[in-house]
Amino acid sequence: MRVDYHVHLEEGPYTYRWLEKTYQNLLMGQSSLENKYSKQWVSNALQKLSERVTKGAYDSIWLDLYLENAIRKGIKEVGIVDHLYRFTECRTYFEKNMLLDDTPIGTLQKQWLDLVMTESMDHFAESITRNKEKWAKQGVRLKVGVEADYFEDREEDLSELLSKHHWDFINGSVHFINGWGFDNPKTIDEFEKYDVTALYEDFFRIVEKATRSGLFDFISHLDNIKVFGYRPHADRLLPMYKKVIKALKEMNTATEVNAGLYYRFPVKEMCPSEPFLDLLIEENIPLLLSSDAHFPEDLGAYINENIKMLYQKGVRQIATFEKRKRIMMPLSLK
Repeated sequence: MRVDYHVHLEEGPYTYRWLEKTYQNLLMGQSSLENKYSKQWVSNALQKLSERVTKGAYDSIWLDLYLENAIRKGIKEVGIVDHLYRFTECRTYFEKNMLLDDTPIGTLQKQWLDLVMTESMDHFAESITRNKEKWAKQGVRLKVGVEADYFEDREEDLSELLSKHHWDFINGSVHFINGWGFDNPKTIDEFEKYDVTALYEDFFRIVEKATRSGLFDFISHLDNIKVFGYRPHADRLLPMYKKVIKALKEMNTATEVNAGLYYRFPVKEMCPSEPFLDLLIEENIPLLLSSDAHFPEDLGAYINENIKMLYQKGVRQIATFEKRKRIMMPLSLK
């Protein structure tokens, strides 16, 4: 069965590139006869973009594009999430844990947080839930989840935020080390300040703690610290991988095969890396499939390729979720 369990609807900052890609997606599947680059074409483009921006990413004008692409690609189950840092209700949580001081990186991250934290958790959860029946009538099961950033020793704060809604799943992720958002291209120079082995050890220690917190149904992009290609020698990574796998197994927690870094970031590699994935499979850690899409056109990205790859490695089941309960489904090449 084809599933995509880590799909986003939007994420700022809202740049000219974001406008361009949003407009391209609004036209997805349409065959326009209007004269491209005419005044009328510009007028129509502005009207479509204005409607999309005004109504937001949770409106059917945008959600329907994901549904249409799921149908085209034969995706039978879609898990839609939003980052916790998108929700205004979570501002205090991030202000406590991110580096937001007057240093250059703190100033940059404060500006970033203000740009992306524009949505309401209530609105998100209600909007996706409301569309479940509509999707089901089209043969696609829609699940609502949330991608929650884990910060050390903030489990109580995070648990309170996550308890506000009835999610189908909660995926935990690590995007910050010592308050630094390491996957922000504007902060890439920070990597040069660290011993890369020590940095990886710190990252995987946080991933292990996130897993052992028991807050999450699966852990996302297990080794996204590699996002810009900085990494220690493979021999040094092996013991780090094994500690995380031990935690996943003991906590009965799943993880995902995530295509996002492959097509959206410089490292151009799936998460987890193949040696890491082989160890996960060897220990029978439940796996999900995910595109980490942020636009409708990317839903299902590399799902077929990853199905074939997993099947060749002997995987015959894939994890799905409903009301926080894991359900293993057959993995098929058909």
